[in-house]
Amino acid sequence: MTRRIDELRAGVVGTGFIGVVHVDALRRLGVEVTGVVGSSPERAEAKRLAPTYESYDALLADERIDVVHLTTPNHLHYPQVKAALEAGKHVVCEKPLALTATESQELLALAERSGLVHCTNFNIRFYPQVQEARARVRSGALGEVWNVHGGYLQDWLLFPTDWNWRLEPDQGGALRAVADIGSHWLDLVQFVTGLEVEQVFSDLATTIPVRQRPTGQVETFADAGDVERVDVPMSTEDLGHILVRFRGGARGSCVISQVSAGRKNAVSFEVAGSQGAVAWRGEQPEELWLGHRDEPNGTLLRNPALMAGSSAATTHLPAGHAEGFADTFRELYRAVYRAVAAGEPGDDYPTFRAGHGENVLGEAVALSNTEQRWVEVTA
Repeated sequence: MTRRIDELRAGVVGTGFIGVVHVDALRRLGVEVTGVVGSSPERAEAKRLAPTYESYDALLADERIDVVHLTTPNHLHYPQVKAALEAGKHVVCEKPLALTATESQELLALAERSGLVHCTNFNIRFYPQVQEARARVRSGALGEVWNVHGGYLQDWLLFPTDWNWRLEPDQGGALRAVADIGSHWLDLVQFVTGLEVEQVFSDLATTIPVRQRPTGQVETFADAGDVERVDVPMSTEDLGHILVRFRGGARGSCVISQVSAGRKNAVSFEVAGSQGAVAWRGEQPEELWLGHRDEPNGTLLRNPALMAGSSAATTHLPAGHAEGFADTFRELYRAVYRAVAAGEPGDDYPTFRAGHGENVLGEAVALSNTEQRWVEVTA
């Protein structure tokens, strides 16, 4: 039986930066957030986001909850997704889906057998101008795609005193910058172009070999201030350069960095083809650059009246009224919850298949860096 989106209920696990964004987006969509789980009941209650469950098991036992959102540290995704699926809950999981491709392959198989809706949270796909870039590439307006380049730059780990759980491999995984933000870029350009990555050649670097970890807990993007610290050797990458070959012959390259001063959340791409080009920057999300050979270049400002139907459907404010980061979560969940309301998985949002694909890509990137050679990406 088809249900309305505003009849559905969600539980959110994790009350840090991204957990708060999930809660906000769900409420804006009209979905009731029945409760949250934090690293401790006290930390969850302090955020005052929603009623607090004492444990993850307690949340899963609540029959009112239709969808579980996982915004926890990476190492918890695999067991928490398994538990949610076993409890019959639809699942939205932050990336990476798991720490290894073996784990993500298992989760994908479990999810597909279950018939439940499953989503990997690649929200950047849902900027309206990203959707418009995809529509223009798919329409043939750029001709044959030849070249894709760009990057994802941040500076929140620029100093040796910057700290977050992602710096600890047992929680974040063997890859850090690539898994955290590089995965977004690689997913994004494949989504826009419709091309799959076939081979990668990577060069990763740990620019800060020793960091000073606070002895207490630090939330993502938070300043720990003047606190007691201990030296910790680093094994994960601060930055990376990746060359890409797409199936069909197109070439690509990207720079991934969490130590680029002044860049707060600078994701960008340019797609160049035989007839034209498009470029987009996340820090100017309302603009889509259009490149031409025989006519002036242009800039398309977000305007539903001038966009393709598929991209206009993801934007809800009139031209000149900016939409941004938080809106991408709302639009991603709009697609996910349409599927939940319909009672079966959809095809207009990133599923666990996208999450598994990024785990496979990440392992190819890591192997390429270790062996300094081109590595084939195999599912």
